[in-house]
Amino acid sequence: MIQNFVEELTWRGMIHTVMPGAEEHLMEEMRSAYVGFDPTADSLHIGNLVPIMLLAHYQRCGHKPIALVGGATGMIGDPSGKSNERNLLDEATLRHNQEAIKKQLSHFLDFESDEENAAILVNNYDWMKDFTFLEFIRDVGKHITVNYMMAKDSVKNRISSDASEGMSFTEFTYQLVQGYDFLHLYKAKACTIQMGGSDQWGNITTGTELIRRIESGKGYAITCPLITKSDGSKFGKSEGGNVWLDPIRTSPYKFYQYWLNSSDEDAEKYIKIFTFLDKEIIDALVKEHQEAPHLRLLQKRLAEEITTMVHSKADLDNAIKASNILFGNSTSIDLKELNEQTFLDVFDGVPSTDIEKRNIENGLDIVTALAEQGGFLKSNGEARRALKENSISVNKEKVTSDYVITANDLINDKFVLLQRGKKNYFVIQAI
Repeated sequence: MIQNFVEELTWRGMIHTVMPGAEEHLMEEMRSAYVGFDPTADSLHIGNLVPIMLLAHYQRCGHKPIALVGGATGMIGDPSGKSNERNLLDEATLRHNQEAIKKQLSHFLDFESDEENAAILVNNYDWMKDFTFLEFIRDVGKHITVNYMMAKDSVKNRISSDASEGMSFTEFTYQLVQGYDFLHLYKAKACTIQMGGSDQWGNITTGTELIRRIESGKGYAITCPLITKSDGSKFGKSEGGNVWLDPIRTSPYKFYQYWLNSSDEDAEKYIKIFTFLDKEIIDALVKEHQEAPHLRLLQKRLAEEITTMVHSKADLDNAIKASNILFGNSTSIDLKELNEQTFLDVFDGVPSTDIEKRNIENGLDIVTALAEQGGFLKSNGEARRALKENSISVNKEKVTSDYVITANDLINDKFVLLQRGKKNYFVIQAI
């Protein structure tokens, strides 16, 4: 059953430009469409989530999605929106990255289905690696004029007088290589649509032009807007850089926190783009949020949906538990269930000190830990007063002045969390 893909994306705010005739073309029967992904890392990041969601919605609407890993184009570098060329990668690295990317895409796309619209993954290196330079300029290059290529924004911006550096011939040919990808998939996979960000329009239309000139066929382009944040800062970046889909690069806790910290304006936009919730549910959530914005219902639902989708329900539960450690009534058991990376993420920026592990294993009295060796409090006298006031906790449990820290208190065999009152934390790291 074919559903209206363009209509679905339009209400979600995911359409920038649709080539005339594309919507009608999609409503006639199942069609194949592709999106390209850069394989220069072994993980995608949340900047890739919009094109991923394009393909996911495409499959849900009854069509066949093709994810193209740009093994060949990854060796060149796309000039669109970039000021410099990228580093070139060897084939072994590209293959490793391709497999890692497919694993991440399988959270959103069904590659294993027996249905006709099962997703497929292709790598343009497979059809470009044996294509000689002479063959390429003869069979492809002669069909596109330099004037046509120079008119593209991605080229004009790089060779304008304002550009700090020029553009290499390698990058100049990028749109021809990407255009040929579309032509190849049109012939090999009956792929009639290419999708991508709005900055890809020029590269995509070069492909439709090749299909027209070489095959006398018709290809279509659909682009989505580039995501921006309401405060003007770059979407997909945190203080530590990219927010990755790989849990080793960005922990599920940090991933969850990124979405949880969205502004009201952004959360209302993101929940349409980055979840599969339908219009009725989203409209109700927005209305509920507007009536009590301090509860941050939109941000919570957004963070829950996307963390579960990219990672798992168990990862979401752990992220929520970790979030409650700073702000809720958590226990030492909750604390000890955190893995090392999540612990470090939760207490990032909290003052800390290193103490030799043998001192802890031999027993470290609480006053010494707080003041003399730890340095959390200024003096032994202040430490004793705080203990008398019953304001000191070790790993979330209140302690008295006769408490001794031992190896049993170590979280991940490495950390002890000290706390004074509700908000003052201090970490001892055993070395």
